[in-house]
Amino acid sequence: MTRKPRVVLDSVVAVSSFLTAGLTAELVLLCEEKVDLYTAEKILQEIRYVLLAKPHIRNRYDYTATEVDVFVAYLLEISTIIEQLPEIRVIERYSKYDMIIACAVAASANYIVSRDRHLLDLGSYQDMQIVTPEHFMQILREI
Repeated sequence: MTRKPRVVLDSVVAVSSFLTAGLTAELVLLCEEKVDLYTAEKILQEIRYVLLAKPHIRNRYDYTATEVDVFVAYLLEISTIIEQLPEIRVIERYSKYDMIIACAVAASANYIVSRDRHLLDLGSYQDMQIVTPEHFMQILREI
């Protein structure tokens, strides 16, 4: 049996999967069964912060703090938590993305799934591919 791919989702992809029933929501469900998903407490905190504290999101979508807590608990349940993130500086101007890369490095991930241009422009880091959700869905369908 081949080893499942190791994957880290950036917070934007996770937030999108919570807010809409589209591609990213389907991606998270497929990840649960087809890959080994990794995250870190800092990433989960970012997801929670964006969903609860960003007025432009709260005003546009109808959800409760309890629903956010349930979603974050779900991500916690389907993911392996990386406790110690290495100190990595890759994207100088936007160091918040370094936590995604650090999590992926610590997890020996095969993929980082992101919509962020700063990460996608890297294309890869060490042996990890940085891909869009659309590209990763193609990969998931072949697994």
